[in-house]
Amino acid sequence: MRLDGSKTFPQGYQAMMALQQVVNESSLEHKLLELVKTRASQINGCAYCLDMHTKDAIAIGESEQRLHVLAAWHEAPFYSEKERAALAWCEALTKLPESGAPDAVYNQVTKVFSPKEIMELTFAIVTINSWNRLAVGLRSDVGGYVSHLKQEAITV
Repeated sequence: MRLDGSKTFPQGYQAMMALQQVVNESSLEHKLLELVKTRASQINGCAYCLDMHTKDAIAIGESEQRLHVLAAWHEAPFYSEKERAALAWCEALTKLPESGAPDAVYNQVTKVFSPKEIMELTFAIVTINSWNRLAVGLRSDVGGYVSHLKQEAITV
């Protein structure tokens, strides 16, 4: 690890944690959030976040098969319309310089999410992209994360 941000700049870390808490308390399904976090982390090449979010997803009941093929979700038959819209929006915002957040993707999102849910999803994507940049840039140690989530504890 290059720096421990929580010790070096605790105010910034606390602000990120506060934003994460807002995302965690959103009305979106936790499995959906973990899929989005994992997909953004794949795109950004964040090993630390991939380790964390795949473990968290499994802990709350996500199937390993869906996690294994997430990078090719466009071709896989086992993601719902809502998950596909969320993953498309995630990719568009994560690859913003390339995509420009196209209207077609936004329109797909509006078909299955309410305006409030769109904002919750957008903040979730913004937050994981920020965490990815911190973890990759500061070279967070990979492999030691242990999930504390439990399937029965996560109900929405």
